[in-house]
Amino acid sequence: MIVPTKDLFKLAYGKYAIGAYNINNLEQTMGLFRGCIESQSPFIIQISKGARAYTDKEMLEGIIRSAAKVFPEAVFAVHLDHGDEQTCYDCINSGFYSSVMIDASHDPFEENVAITRRVVEAAHAKGISVEAELGMLGGVEEDIQVDEKNACLTDPEEAEEFIKQSGCDSLAVAIGTSHGAYKLSGGQGLHFERIKAIANKVPGFPLVMHGSSSVPQDEVKRINAAGGKLKEGAKGVDEEQYLPAAKLGVTKVNVDTDGRLVWTRVHREFFLEKPEEFDLRPAGKIFMAEYAKFIANKNTKLGSAGTLPEVRKALGL
Repeated sequence: MIVPTKDLFKLAYGKYAIGAYNINNLEQTMGLFRGCIESQSPFIIQISKGARAYTDKEMLEGIIRSAAKVFPEAVFAVHLDHGDEQTCYDCINSGFYSSVMIDASHDPFEENVAITRRVVEAAHAKGISVEAELGMLGGVEEDIQVDEKNACLTDPEEAEEFIKQSGCDSLAVAIGTSHGAYKLSGGQGLHFERIKAIANKVPGFPLVMHGSSSVPQDEVKRINAAGGKLKEGAKGVDEEQYLPAAKLGVTKVNVDTDGRLVWTRVHREFFLEKPEEFDLRPAGKIFMAEYAKFIANKNTKLGSAGTLPEVRKALGL
């Protein structure tokens, strides 16, 4: 069942994080639902601006509605990821989304506040919550690219003022993560002191972590062994850091890149081992099973595994 994002945040805050997973097609959707039911986790389906344009927004929405019928015990929210102002309005007016993200983080502080405030007013009028972003992550997120030298951590005092002025319901903060497959090198990781400082300024307010994939090196090596040419050595977020961050107030954790790596690994290996094969379904079945396993593991690391019964009870489902 689709539920308000804010309801999931209230139940999770300070205890665990809700996994927010980007989907683009039927196979990802089926694997996501199966993995969340297997791990007994609530979750958030994220649809990006790029995913909405990949086929057609109506197709994705139809797949999600069908999955909700196939898996009636599932509890999830539907979220627009990295939307511009016009896309946010389109999603708000569709009546399908639980929440939207307005990403004006590349604009000056005052403009970011103004744009976010407009989206908040439109969304709240229809009972939809809004995620905003403050600070800049390095790396690539679809059509957004930021050099590492221009990335900057979120300032705690600015975060407090931004939330007050914009009225947003959750805030994506820059705390040491990076978008895309080519992530942090060396021993960098989450800046826990920065998370604490932000949370102390806005106690009880849901923080969001973007760029949270871990980029498992085993996946990268297997992809390359099957003909890929991904850069090796890139590092994402250590999965063991998810739950400690959640305990401090990181309530939503975005994961996209790792799921793409699973898709690439499964399909490269399948067609390398079976070059005579042309049917997409055998590979698709393997991917759905592997993706479900991947999702269940992520939910375990986030601390949300096993919480579905209490979530359903708390929401009266």
